[in-house]
Amino acid sequence: MAADPNRAGISLRPARLDDASSLAALAIEVWVGTYLRHGVNSLFANYVFAELTPARFYSLLQQKCETFIVSQNLEGIDGFIRITEGVKPPAGPGSAAEIATLYVQPRHQGRRLGRALLQAGLQRCADLEAPAPWLTTNSENTAAIGFYQRMGFEITGKTAFCLGTQSYPNTLLTYCPELR
Repeated sequence: MAADPNRAGISLRPARLDDASSLAALAIEVWVGTYLRHGVNSLFANYVFAELTPARFYSLLQQKCETFIVSQNLEGIDGFIRITEGVKPPAGPGSAAEIATLYVQPRHQGRRLGRALLQAGLQRCADLEAPAPWLTTNSENTAAIGFYQRMGFEITGKTAFCLGTQSYPNTLLTYCPELR
């Protein structure tokens, strides 16, 4: 994948194994900045240090059912999308492909990186014959929900992100190409 002339300054490529630590650092930055609005407690810290590690990303990068596409600038990775094949949505319609993660560093938001990554991810899903991928996002993340709706997703259900004994409402969205 090379830079598309219609996306000035955006260069997308498949992730490599040596990207694992960069993906982990970026994921921690975005996850903490997005979801930890009232301080850091041990429950969230333990989740971050267990799930968003270089070793975990290294393992995911080796799995055939996982696709990572990164946005690469002159100095490093500033965003990525992760697609997981073979996963049905927890409710409602949708293909067996989940957009598991779409993260762009906050300082690089507004440059259309998220749009470019999502379009590349949707093309990957189409290539996998999964034209209606799905995703979940925190129900309080109205900016993300609005972005996905503008990109052709519709709300198709609710689910929850469970961490310890806590449960956080998530919104389930499914891509509907006819909305584009």
